[in-house]
Amino acid sequence: MQFHRVHIEVTNICGLACSFCPPKLQPSKTMSLELFTKVLTQLQGYTKSLAFHVMGDPLILSNLNEYLELAHSHGFEVELTTSGYYFSNLEHSSIFHPCVRQLNISLNSYNKNSLKLTFDDYIDSVLSTCKYKLTDKPKPFINLRVWNFDEACSEAEFNTLLLNKLSAYFDIELSTAELYKTRPKSIRLASKVLLNFDDYFEWPSLDSNHSSNGRCYGLKSHIGILADGTVVPCCLDGDGVINLGNLNTTALSEVLGSPRAVAMSKGFSDAIAVEELCLKCSYKDRFTALG
Repeated sequence: MQFHRVHIEVTNICGLACSFCPPKLQPSKTMSLELFTKVLTQLQGYTKSLAFHVMGDPLILSNLNEYLELAHSHGFEVELTTSGYYFSNLEHSSIFHPCVRQLNISLNSYNKNSLKLTFDDYIDSVLSTCKYKLTDKPKPFINLRVWNFDEACSEAEFNTLLLNKLSAYFDIELSTAELYKTRPKSIRLASKVLLNFDDYFEWPSLDSNHSSNGRCYGLKSHIGILADGTVVPCCLDGDGVINLGNLNTTALSEVLGSPRAVAMSKGFSDAIAVEELCLKCSYKDRFTALG
C-alpha cells in the first residue's frame, strides 16, 4: 500500500477561530518528538510525502525545525499548511528547510477572525515570505489559498482588497469580477508562487443532515495521524471519529489491515460509504462526480 501523502497533525493548536472551521473538540495537544519519530519509522515504505496538518497550525511550534530535521533524516518531504499568522515566530530557515516541498497559506483566514492585526500587517508578512523565497530559495512551491469563492460571492469585498494588494506586489492584473466569472483553479503569480481558488466546503459531522454514498480518496491516496497517535482515514476527521487504531500501541500495518479499515476501502471502491461519518460527508461528492 502506497499513499500519495500522509497527514501528520504535529499539533492540533491553531490559535485562531476561523468561522469556516469546526470547533475543536479534542484537548489541545502537540505530538511529542518521541512519538513523531515512532510515526516516521512506521511510515517507511508507505509514502515519501508528509503534510503537517489535520487541525492546528505547525508554524505555531517554536521548535518546528526539530520536526523538520527528523522528517528530513528519515527521507521524507514535507508540506506545511498555515494561516500565515505565525511567520514572525520562526526563522526563514525553518519555514524553508530543505525538506519542505510546499507551503500552503490560507489567506481567507484573515477576515474570518477578530484578532488585533491589521490587514496590511498580515499580508505584508505573507508577501515578505514570498519575497524571501523568490530571492533565495528555488524550493518550495508557495500556494496562496483563497478558498472562499462561493456562488453567493459573499467575500467579494475582502477578495477585492486582497487581490488589489497581490496585483500591485506581483505586477499582475487580478480582477475580482473576472475571477468570479471565469472561476480558475489557480493563477501563477511568480516562479513557483501560485494563487489557488476554491469554494467553502462543509466539514463532515455526525450532526449533519447530509447523506450519500460515493467514492473517497481516504485510505487510498492518504490517511491522517492525529497528535495523540490516532490513525484516521482522511484529513477531515480531526476529531478521530473513525479511530482505526493508535500508533502508540499498534503497528500501522495492523491498523491498515484491520477489518474496519478493509471494509471502508472496499466500500469506497464500490461507491459505498460504510461509516456513518462518511455517509454524512458532502466533500466526497466531489470525487464521486468525477467518476
